[in-house]
Amino acid sequence: MVDPFLSITFEEYEGGRIKSSDAFNEVKSYLTTASTRDVRHLRAESGGARDAADRDRLLLSMAKGEEVADVFRGATVWWTADSEPPPRDAVPWSRASRAERRYFRLDFHESDRDLVIDKYIAHVRRQGRAVMVRDRQRRLYTNIHRQGYDDGWYEDVWTHVPFSHPKTFDKLAMDPAKKKEVTDDLDMFRKGKEYHDRVGKAWKRGYLLYGPPGTGKSTMVAAMANYLDYDVYDFELTSVKTNSELRKLLIETKSKSIMVFEDIDCSLDVTGKRSNKSKDEEEEEEEDGDGGDSARRPNSKKDTKSKVTLSGLLNFIDGLWSACGEERIIVFTTNHVEKLDPALIRTGRMDKKIEMSYCDLESFRFLSRMHLDEDVEGHELFGAVRALLQEVNMVPVDVGEHLTRKSADDDAGSCLARLVAALQKAKEDAAAKPRAQADDEKDGAKEDGN
Repeated sequence: MVDPFLSITFEEYEGGRIKSSDAFNEVKSYLTTASTRDVRHLRAESGGARDAADRDRLLLSMAKGEEVADVFRGATVWWTADSEPPPRDAVPWSRASRAERRYFRLDFHESDRDLVIDKYIAHVRRQGRAVMVRDRQRRLYTNIHRQGYDDGWYEDVWTHVPFSHPKTFDKLAMDPAKKKEVTDDLDMFRKGKEYHDRVGKAWKRGYLLYGPPGTGKSTMVAAMANYLDYDVYDFELTSVKTNSELRKLLIETKSKSIMVFEDIDCSLDVTGKRSNKSKDEEEEEEEDGDGGDSARRPNSKKDTKSKVTLSGLLNFIDGLWSACGEERIIVFTTNHVEKLDPALIRTGRMDKKIEMSYCDLESFRFLSRMHLDEDVEGHELFGAVRALLQEVNMVPVDVGEHLTRKSADDDAGSCLARLVAALQKAKEDAAAKPRAQADDEKDGAKEDGN
């Protein structure tokens, strides 16, 4: 007797288990509402809280082995949540061998085949996407690497925590005109799908944030994420062993996200000084770095240093793989822009270059209003601060620290006095350095003469 029931399986991963399945996630989200009515055993996950009142809410979904019925236009279907163990013949250090393969199975009567395939599945995916938007919780992702046998081979290549950074552009100490230039650029990008489609460009944009430490590069990233309502992926390149691993990380990033490479000049050899290697050495390095045998074995002694190459990073930014996904921003930060290879930061890779500099008068006005909650332009020390800021380089974070009230007795006058004292000391220290260098050179000349 022929079985009158058909089934469709929605697996958690697709594309050789290197990419999460959108359909699986949409079905899972749909079943958070459809399954909670009749299922006896549920899985609980933290909800997508957007405010304090919503913080305790949980998202409920079907536990493994559970089944639930659903009705669509008079047809009854059945959903089952299940998983299967990894295949026995899987390579022991591969990702596929480390986790069960989760899936949802949809069973339905053969007479409902056209309705289910043509209408019901599309309905489930649309409803699932709507639930995902409703319950979305912005996240901060990072790629973790551990030493030893496991060596970073997790079920998921990313781990995450809720993204709740408080910095916004309203709280960012920056020249107002420059701040508006940045937000206008972000608005242009966010609304640019039609433009990118028309000119045949991947919907992405590169930002280079450069300047001395403490000038607000990381907080700028947080402000950008809050402004756009995007997730943030913090790439730790020193934990990425090969170009192939870098591509896997890229594939697993979602749209509407910011990919951040902090201190890019310290993460890889991406300076303008190209090493003089023989052709054989370069070919061997590229072979190992792009999925060679040693790169696949976490325990290999050769696998102690990242083999991600400048070429691999450039392909990540604007090569063929960069079009996997859309509406994504790539941000590089550096304290030494002059050290970066020009190929890395040319237009098309880093489209917008933003200098994060020392505190100027406009930034000081902003910081004083934010920290002291009053206008200090009429204060007797305001002129001294203004004059010193023209002579002394001090980063905004240090200015803000001096303006922070240390006790209940602190007032605007004491905070400004503390800032003036710090600026005067910085001025004296800066003046003393050339004298000290000159003395050292003079002493060295005397020793050479003797």
